[in-house]
Amino acid sequence: MRKNSVKNIRINGEVQKALSEIIRSELKDPRVHPMTSVVQVSVTPDLKICKAYISVLADEEQAKDTIRGLKSAEGFIRTQLAKKVNLRNTPQIFFVLDQSIEYGVRMSKLIDEVTKDMPEEQEDDGTESEN
Repeated sequence: MRKNSVKNIRINGEVQKALSEIIRSELKDPRVHPMTSVVQVSVTPDLKICKAYISVLADEEQAKDTIRGLKSAEGFIRTQLAKKVNLRNTPQIFFVLDQSIEYGVRMSKLIDEVTKDMPEEQEDDGTESEN
């Protein structure tokens, strides 16, 4: 099975949906922040390893605590995943903190900060159509 085959993309989607549901509703670890989402899942073609990219809408310390909580509950999560998604092998899950959303928000704020200091004339491209 190729890495980006239709089957692999479908498996990634199913595993992502199941992991999101498990983390949101079944996990009772107090370290896991309630605003935790599974951004992307990448399962290897042999179904042995799964990388789950996790985004946490909180400060950096709470995000690290959430990853620690998820790593300690990996056995429980894997068991629940095996019940929800019918795969030949249930993959070993590695949780990776995804900070791309926070990076995007920070960049957007920096761009807004720079553009608010610009005069109005410079914000337009300055081209006017002359007929």
